[in-house]
Amino acid sequence: MKKILTILSVSLLIISCGQEGAKSIDKIIEKGDLQAIRSKRSEIVAEQQTIADKLKQLDKAIASLDSVKKLPLVTTILAKDSLFNHYLELQGSVETKKNIVLYPETSGTLFKVYVKEGQKVSKGQVLARIDDGGLGQQVAQMEVQAALAKTTFERQQKLWNQKIGSEIQYLQAKAGYESQENAVNQMKRQLAKATVTAPFSGIVDDIIAEQGSVVSPGQTQLIRIINLDDMYIEVEVPESYISNIIKGKEAKVHFPVLGTTIDTKIRQVGNYINPNNRSFTVEVAVPNKDGLIKPNLTAKVKINDYTSQKAILIPQSIISENSEGDQYTYVTSGKDAKNIAEAKRVIIKTGKTQGDFIEILEGIKNGDALISEGARSVKDGQKVEIIN
Repeated sequence: MKKILTILSVSLLIISCGQEGAKSIDKIIEKGDLQAIRSKRSEIVAEQQTIADKLKQLDKAIASLDSVKKLPLVTTILAKDSLFNHYLELQGSVETKKNIVLYPETSGTLFKVYVKEGQKVSKGQVLARIDDGGLGQQVAQMEVQAALAKTTFERQQKLWNQKIGSEIQYLQAKAGYESQENAVNQMKRQLAKATVTAPFSGIVDDIIAEQGSVVSPGQTQLIRIINLDDMYIEVEVPESYISNIIKGKEAKVHFPVLGTTIDTKIRQVGNYINPNNRSFTVEVAVPNKDGLIKPNLTAKVKINDYTSQKAILIPQSIISENSEGDQYTYVTSGKDAKNIAEAKRVIIKTGKTQGDFIEILEGIKNGDALISEGARSVKDGQKVEIIN
C-alpha cells in the first residue's frame, strides 16, 4: 500500500510541475529574450529525460504489483506419426492406340457400306466394298487358265516319272503352271484391296465417305473405328523423379468433366530423356468398364512418388521463417493446471507438401504440442495461455 501511495505522489508532483512550467514558459516568451528562451529549452530537455526515467520506474512498479497479467491466448495441436503418401500431380489427356481412320487401298467408286455408326464390329469383318472395275471377272478367267496349266503340268509330270517325253517339256509345263498361279495370286491381292475390313474389334464411330462417291488411296477418309477397352494417358515427368517413378507404381486419375476418380497403375515408363524439356514419358492405364471415358478427355494424373510410414504432418500456416532463412514453429512446454505454458521456438527441417500440410523431417517429434492459432503473435520463452 505504501508503494502505491508513493507512486501516486510522484505522479501528482510531475503534473503540478508541468502546470507551473507552462506558466513560466509563457512569461519568458512574452519578454522575447532569445538567450533566456534557449536556456529554458535546455532546462526542459533535461527535465524530459528525468521524467522518462521516472516513467520507467513507475511501469516497472506497476508490472510487479499487477496480480492479473494478460497472457497471449493460443490453441495447440498435437504432432502425431501417420502414413504419408505423396503424389506428383500432372496434366494429360486420354488416348488409345485403337482409334484410326480407314483409307481405301485402291481407286474406284464406294460400291457398298455394310455397317452403321455405333455398330460393334469384329476384327476382319467386312465394312465396305469398292467397285473393282472388272477385276473379279479377270481373276475368274485367270483361275480357269491356271487350272488348265495345272492339269497339263500334272500329266507331263506323270510322263516324266515314267521316263516318257523330254525333260524340257516337263520343265516348260511346270514353269507355265507356277507362272499362272503367281499371276492369279497377285490379281487376288489386288482384288482384296477393294474390300475394306476392320483391323481390330471395336465400334464404328463415324462413316465419313458416302456410298457411291469416288474414293482415292491415301486421300479419301472412309470410316473411323474406335476401341474403348485399351485406354491410357501419357504424361511427361521431370527427370528428377526418374528414381521414384517405376512400372507398377500406384496412380490416381481424376476426370473433372465426369467428376470421377479411378485408381490405376503405371504400365510403362519411357527409357528416353527428352533433351528439350528434360523429361521422360509415363503411360498410365485407364480402365473403362462403363465406356464413359473417351479419347482426348482431359484428366489430372497423380502418381505416388514417395511414401513414409511414420511421418509428422503440420499445417503450413503455422510455420515462419527468420532472417537467416531458417524455418521455425512454436511448441509449448511446462503446462500447469491453469493451462499456462511456455512457448519455445523450434527450428525445423521440412520435406514434401501435400495440400495445406507439410512433412516435418527434423525439429518436431511425436507427441509435441504445437501452437496453432496465435503462433504469429508469440515470442520465444513467452508465457501463453492455452484455450483448447
